[in-house]
Amino acid sequence: MKITWLGHSGFRIEIGDQVLLVDPWLTGNPMFPTDKRAEAIAGATHILLSHAHGDHCGDALVLAKELDIPLVGIFDLIAWWEDTEGIQGIGFNKGGSVMLGEVRVTMVQAVHSSTLRGQDGPVAVGSEAGFMISHNQRTIYFSGDTDVTMDMQIMQDLHQPEIGILCAGGHFTMDMRRASYAAQTFFNFKTVIPCHYRTFPLLEQDASVMKDTLPGIDVIEPEVLDPILL
Repeated sequence: MKITWLGHSGFRIEIGDQVLLVDPWLTGNPMFPTDKRAEAIAGATHILLSHAHGDHCGDALVLAKELDIPLVGIFDLIAWWEDTEGIQGIGFNKGGSVMLGEVRVTMVQAVHSSTLRGQDGPVAVGSEAGFMISHNQRTIYFSGDTDVTMDMQIMQDLHQPEIGILCAGGHFTMDMRRASYAAQTFFNFKTVIPCHYRTFPLLEQDASVMKDTLPGIDVIEPEVLDPILL
């Protein structure tokens, strides 16, 4: 399994027979080196979207058309784009699972918001979510944008993820302290990778709080385009 950070909340996850681009915001992402775009998207099989905000789905349509691969996410958003943009889509909803080749993806609860920019203001399209991504009895929890919720206990009981990719920048999502609380209280992670941080001064800039709070868990501060092998 290979997990590569694309900056902010974007990841390239190579798992089983799949290469998944998860929330791949590349254009305008101050952390992403534009000259590495081809490397970041090479061989991608699907694009997973946690919600409709531009810092998560801003490149989704362009990449889906360019690579001729499906967008995978909340039914309302995917169905709308299938109708209006002619893309391939796999729309489902919270609690549902889909098989992407050998990889099982289950959509789970998140607490945030999910809108696109319309001519007259924000337009709600579907809702926010996270994903459990599983292959060969190994599971990654990708939190999407969320706060701590009691639903995380159910996620642990049902999915038992060993890797947590957790939003932790604060202001728009849970911060390092709250993400650490979630990891410590609800999950039995072996590895935690923080995200949705460092992108802007408004967000937290390092994971020292998380490292101090989670002894015995491998907290990996990712570097953009530096693969993590797990």
